[in-house]
Amino acid sequence: MSDEEERAIAAAGKDENGDSIFGKIVRKEIKADIVYEDDKVLAFNDINPQAPVHILVIPKIRDGLTRLSKAEEKHKEILGHLMWAVAEIVRKNNLGDFRLVVNNGPEACQSVYYLHLHILAKRQMKWPPG
Repeated sequence: MSDEEERAIAAAGKDENGDSIFGKIVRKEIKADIVYEDDKVLAFNDINPQAPVHILVIPKIRDGLTRLSKAEEKHKEILGHLMWAVAEIVRKNNLGDFRLVVNNGPEACQSVYYLHLHILAKRQMKWPPG
């Protein structure tokens, strides 16, 4: 089992209902290299990049969105806004082609239970992933 898999399994459920590192970043309790911010979304560079450009995009309010599979009808607006923000970030940073990833649960190696989108760019991606 890889370190990434071990971290994901250890994190599963740990901060499902509690605070997370992303909540602390939103509240500016922890510094992050912020690349985009509006009233609903925050985006920052990943501290462990998997590509030359690796940006995480999160809603400012978690509202039960610990993972995409927990989305409810009330989340439709923020989910759409997250996608729009990704397009805006890509345009403003001239990223060109990119991959967008959402890890959902421990088998997908989700290690922070706060919905987040990964923008990966500036390298050739492989298929199939993983």
